[in-house]
Amino acid sequence: MRLTLLAVAFVLVAVPFGWLLSQVGRNGWLVRVDTSAARHLHDWVRESPGAVLGLKILTVLGQPALFYVLVPIASLVLWRRHRARLALFLLVTTAVGGLLTTFVKLAVDRPRPSLLAPVATATGKSFPSGHAMGATVVYGALLLVFLPIVARRRRLAVVAATAVLVLAIGFSRLALGVHYISDVVGAYVLGLAWLAVSTAAFSIWRVERGSPPVEPLEGLEAEPAGGLS
Repeated sequence: MRLTLLAVAFVLVAVPFGWLLSQVGRNGWLVRVDTSAARHLHDWVRESPGAVLGLKILTVLGQPALFYVLVPIASLVLWRRHRARLALFLLVTTAVGGLLTTFVKLAVDRPRPSLLAPVATATGKSFPSGHAMGATVVYGALLLVFLPIVARRRRLAVVAATAVLVLAIGFSRLALGVHYISDVVGAYVLGLAWLAVSTAAFSIWRVERGSPPVEPLEGLEAEPAGGLS
């Protein structure tokens, strides 16, 4: 499983993310599709004030400011329940994920979409979407940490709800006109790759301390002794 996670991370970065980077860097055909799609979607959304309001509310769920509150609270809960390893995983995974987003944004240096009468604005560079990557890493890490306490019959629904939330946050950034499609897709790919690497590292750490390796579909610490109660 550890090798599989590392292989998945490598493939995600080397193939789709590498291709997206090449398209953005040399203004390939995807950039032209991105620009057209961003304008058409924005034109459609700005005709509905209700849709704009809903999208602005939804995008808040991917704001770094929310994660700065949510992650420490979840980590404190884990720490108080004597789950220091899980608290450390959550803190390190989300913090490094944020640094990785910033580094790639600065390295790629892609301007945000330029639209007439925008319904929303954002600062910083465009690729990758910080909201989309933050949602992928933070909600993904929270899911891995807390999945073992969810009843088995409800786990699929919880996983699906998390995926829908992350996708919806990415869509909100597109519809509000502050990102291109490739920004959001790149954020998902890079975020999943980092989650895979972080989970593999956590699994190695567990094995070195005599615990079974991680089974992601069961959560990070799925054995009875690793519960959160």
